[in-house]
Formats: sequence, C-alpha cells, structure tokens
Amino acid sequence: MSVLAMLKGKGPSGYGYGSTAEVVTQGLALKGRSFLVTGATSGLGLETVRVLSQRGGRVFATGRSKEKAEAAAQHVPGVIVPLACELSDPASVRACIAFLKQEGVKLDAIIANAGIMALPELKQAFGYELQFFSNHIGHFMLLTGLLDQLTDTGRVVLVSSNAHKSAPKAGIELDNLSGERHYSPWVAYGQSKLANILCAKELAKRLHGTGKTANALHPGVIKTNLARNMASPIQLAFAIANPLVLKSEAEGAATQCYVATRPELGSVTGEYFVDCNVAKSSALSNDSALATRLWEESERIVEKLS
Repeated sequence: MSVLAMLKGKGPSGYGYGSTAEVVTQGLALKGRSFLVTGATSGLGLETVRVLSQRGGRVFATGRSKEKAEAAAQHVPGVIVPLACELSDPASVRACIAFLKQEGVKLDAIIANAGIMALPELKQAFGYELQFFSNHIGHFMLLTGLLDQLTDTGRVVLVSSNAHKSAPKAGIELDNLSGERHYSPWVAYGQSKLANILCAKELAKRLHGTGKTANALHPGVIKTNLARNMASPIQLAFAIANPLVLKSEAEGAATQCYVATRPELGSVTGEYFVDCNVAKSSALSNDSALATRLWEESERIVEKLS
C-alpha cells in the first residue's frame, strides 16, 4: 500500500485510494452477466478483465488486434472472448460492434478503459488529433453503436482522468480538433479526457428514464504502459514516485470495477468517481451546453467516417 493510500483512508462508500478491484467486488456473483472492456491487453484493462472473470462474469476483452487480445486472455482464467477493436480505426470499431450484434450479446456494462496519453508530437487519424480521436471518437462510435446491446439496467463506464482539468480554456476546441493550429501533449490529453466526462454526462441525460446509466471516473495515477510515450524525465519521476504515491494496477482498476458492478449504484448516473466515491470534476465538465455541442459534433464526425 502506498503512503497516499494510508493517508487518504476510505470514503463514504467504504472504499478508498488503496482499495483494490478484488476488494470492491468481493461477495459479488457475476455469473450470467457480460461485460465489454476496451484496452484489455495490459494494465488496468487486463486487471479489470481478470477480476470480473474471477467473479464469474463473461468478458469481451478488446485489443488493438485479435491476436494481442488472445495472447492476453491466455493469462486469465474464466470465460474471456478476445476481440479486435482498434479505436483509431473506424472499420475495426464497426467490426467489433457488428460481431456483438450478430451474436446477440447483451451487455451488463461497457467499460471504456483504453487510451493513449501525452503523445510528444502531433499525430492524426482521419484529420483529427489522435488522442481526441482514439480516446473519445473511437469510444463514442463504439458506445453509441452498442446502446441497443445494453441490458435494461446496463451501465456505461468511461475512464477519464483528473488530467481533464488541463484541457483548453474553451474546454473542447471544436475549431482545432485537428491540432494543427497549436498542439500541446498534455492539453490535448486533457481535452480528450474532458470529452470522456462530457460524453458520460450527455449520455446519462439521453438515457434518463431507461434504467441504463453512464458515469465517468479517474482511476488514479498508475505506472502502466500508458506512460510509454512520455519524455524520459517524466518517466524517471514516475519511477521515483512509484513506491510512495502511485497506485498499483490492482488499486487503479478498483474504481471502474466498482462503478460497473456494485448493486448500490444501479440508479447512479451522470457522476464522476475518484477512489470509488463520487467526486467533484471541473466546471467545464459540468457544462451541459458544451456536452451537447460535443455530442452533436461527434455524431457529425462519425457520420463522415461511415
């Protein structure tokens, strides 16, 4: 347990900074329930798959290729269905959606866990900045394509980050989604993570009265492969801080497992969670007009990609 885990303790939910995915799902029987986890080949995604499977759930585990997903699934016992879902490739996302529909899969939760972080230089997909496209548009396409596959009480869980607070002053720069006018690795990452929260809040509004829910969360700061693109001085800082303040993967996966499975959260929607407790996010993330504009622009982008 890290120093921060000991200092922070637990919140109103009974869980906190140092809680693990196994602890927050203890006592739950998930047999007969199905989950989709993106970015399931390593880090928090793989730990989430492992724990949901351990509790009896059937998990559709996606990776950038089916081969990578299959290789990761070999290390996890239980009912795991490996799938390809490269979020920066609309054809791959559409194929994943088509498979699940064709099989008639009903999902109890979709956990949008995959992401890329702080790319040092501007990269694009289909003319859009890559972090925005992968972290938001790819997941937007997947989620909206699978809404009909959710059970009557199905949950959408979007893994955001407290880094959403580093988004541009405008929140979402709808006139610079290409990143070409100006680009900053952390600002672009923050924008993509802000988009995740806005997406969850807008979706929660659109799902109102259906029994289905949508929430976002910050998993904590964890040393995972997500940091692979960072400059070496930042990686060194992560290495030094690791035993003191960084969460383990087991702790990092706790909040998404908590939000996706705990029965007491069945009617909780449109919230932002940190350390398995409802938390306050930025003012921009609670701008309902911005959320609606982003949703409508995302629909236009996806339509153009069809």
